[in-house]
Amino acid sequence: MTLLDTRARTGRVARINPVAKLGASALIAIPLILTLDPVSAAVALALECALFAFAGLTWREFWVRTWPVWLAAPLTALTIALYGEASGHVYVEWFVVRVSEGSLALAAATFLRVLAIALPSVVLFVTVDPTDLADGLAQVVHLPARFVLGALAGLRMVGLFLDDWHALELARRARGVADRGRVRRFVGMAFALLVLSIRRGSKLATAMEARGFGAPVRRTWARPSRFGAPEWGLLLIGAAISGLAVAAAVAAGTWNFILGPS
Repeated sequence: MTLLDTRARTGRVARINPVAKLGASALIAIPLILTLDPVSAAVALALECALFAFAGLTWREFWVRTWPVWLAAPLTALTIALYGEASGHVYVEWFVVRVSEGSLALAAATFLRVLAIALPSVVLFVTVDPTDLADGLAQVVHLPARFVLGALAGLRMVGLFLDDWHALELARRARGVADRGRVRRFVGMAFALLVLSIRRGSKLATAMEARGFGAPVRRTWARPSRFGAPEWGLLLIGAAISGLAVAAAVAAGTWNFILGPS
């Protein structure tokens, strides 16, 4: 765990059950997925920004964690603006590119929509520990223990993959086989990492089976996963954000149910 991760888990949101964070993210995202309009996304984004202060992230940590979202949102909007469905006055038209009043409106709505959906998910899950999430999924949601523990073990191996890749790179460089042919080097290292991962996975599966992780009996858990008032409060906040965003869009007459008949 890095220092950045340690700081991120000191806020109020960090103590809330990860299942509630997953549920709150879903409550915010589902209504925004069903519509494509700037009002609902803008209202949701404004309400979310007011709550980010309680996540326990400094401004630097916030930008470090969310910069891919800020990069993806304008790129997505640019694609819609250039190649989206044209309507209204056409400003630019060249080959397959057609920038119109309608495509610009869709681009603005898409930009806000991406931010409103992605930012709360990223900020909430920065404070999630994989073990706590596995405990919550098994004890609160009652997912199968074998599935949860297998996914947790696989997630814990992600950090080892990065260390293995770095070690393979240093080993090849020490042997003098990493100076030329970047594509060939990448393919060779990827195959070596695949073989190493299969071997490690087999050993891990055997070790977990020997310790009774696959036993067909009722499983006990070392750490109880509780779901109380703070968790219900976070879910209520997520539902309130969605409700206010939808109500604002309907009141403004911009609600656009994208799954409805055209």
